[in-house]
Amino acid sequence: MPTTLNRVNVPVAVDAGKCIAEKGCTVCVDVCPLDLLAIDQQTGKAYMKFDECWYCLPCEADCPTQAIHVSIPYLLR
Repeated sequence: MPTTLNRVNVPVAVDAGKCIAEKGCTVCVDVCPLDLLAIDQQTGKAYMKFDECWYCLPCEADCPTQAIHVSIPYLLR
């Protein structure tokens, strides 16, 4: 499976300035039905570990700081 830790162009983007995962927040990780999100041990921020997104949006909708943005491809809108 392709890992996305170092990729920039993934469907789920995390605004590191808003992400509070280092304070214990794991909402996006917990709500992802495909287990695609994780917390980076070095930065303490959430990231998309696998590029298999179904664009279901609970990670974006439930994030308490609006740090998650899901880019839905034009043809799926």
